[in-house]
Amino acid sequence: MRKVAVTGIGQTIVGEHWELSLRELAGEAISQALRDAERDNVDGLFVGNMLSGMISQQENLGTSISDWAGLRGCEAVKVESACGSGGAALRAAIMAVASGEMESALAVGVEKMTEVRSSEVTASLATAADADYEIAHGLSFVALNALVMRRYIHEYGWKHTDFATFSINAHANACHNTYARLHEPITLEDYQQARMVADPINLLDASPVGDGAAALLVVPADYARRNGSRGIAIVGSAAASDTLAIHDRKDPLWLSAAASSAANAYSQAGLQPADIDLFELHDAFSIMSALSLEACGFAARGQAVRLALEGEITINGRIPICTLGGLKARGHPVGATGIYQIVELVQQLRGEAGAAQVPGARIGMAQNIGGSGASVITHILSRN
Repeated sequence: MRKVAVTGIGQTIVGEHWELSLRELAGEAISQALRDAERDNVDGLFVGNMLSGMISQQENLGTSISDWAGLRGCEAVKVESACGSGGAALRAAIMAVASGEMESALAVGVEKMTEVRSSEVTASLATAADADYEIAHGLSFVALNALVMRRYIHEYGWKHTDFATFSINAHANACHNTYARLHEPITLEDYQQARMVADPINLLDASPVGDGAAALLVVPADYARRNGSRGIAIVGSAAASDTLAIHDRKDPLWLSAAASSAANAYSQAGLQPADIDLFELHDAFSIMSALSLEACGFAARGQAVRLALEGEITINGRIPICTLGGLKARGHPVGATGIYQIVELVQQLRGEAGAAQVPGARIGMAQNIGGSGASVITHILSRN
């Protein structure tokens, strides 16, 4: 397998794009990525999306987008892995190029979530859980995460307000990201007074949905070097799965798929957690920030909250997370989130993150999670 790199990135603002369809949103991100890479064609298009059939009544999405984006004729498919669809699409693109099957591939994530009632979005998102043993009993996605958070608080003795730092940090960083949905900083008082959604998860523990698209161009690393591009090497790419239903796991407070995919990515890259300069984790809910940090080796079990309270997750901390807002403040257009994470890593490793720039960033990791930890994709990128 040959080494690969990202040479082009593109993204749209996460928000309410009433005037744009799925393919128009994706086309905008694709155009940006191709311009950034100074290319006008690709061999393959891998589209990360979860909800196009349920919300937009559009399947066969790969072909729809390739046609609209002027890429007619290339191989084009939709990749679905719940909220991890973007990361799964990137992994498919990486394998296509690394194997030599393709010389270039676009990974695009796109989702529209704001044109239907919130109850429809909630029901659609619940399909990432177990239909027979979770959804059938009335559990929403936020309720499942609330159960996990309640157990974590009980097991390790933290208070709910101890999780506030995760949200405060994400909002502070999003203020420097023009593509983010939420640009308002929040305080501990804001967090304490936020409306409860599913006890103990309140409104400021949860990421907002939105419409958005992001795109990446993947090519062989030697091509990037020969053409003098600003290529960022992908040095680790791994995926793993766990049980779909949380109650089937040996330990509901351990993301085994996150730990496994991270361990494999570290091994591929020849790195350890201490070598990572920043981590774009999947903070759909603040409890997932804690569990991800622990599963990936940045904190001992039950101690990720302490890491946040001590300021180690900030831009200038030991392991900066959600450096451009994360899911919590950039927004979470679910099928696109995994691609946004990598776009933001590339910005950081190129030194293009502006006021949110992590000083001296050379190696970054992103982890995209589908379901409540059922499918997890981890990527590590390096600035050569």
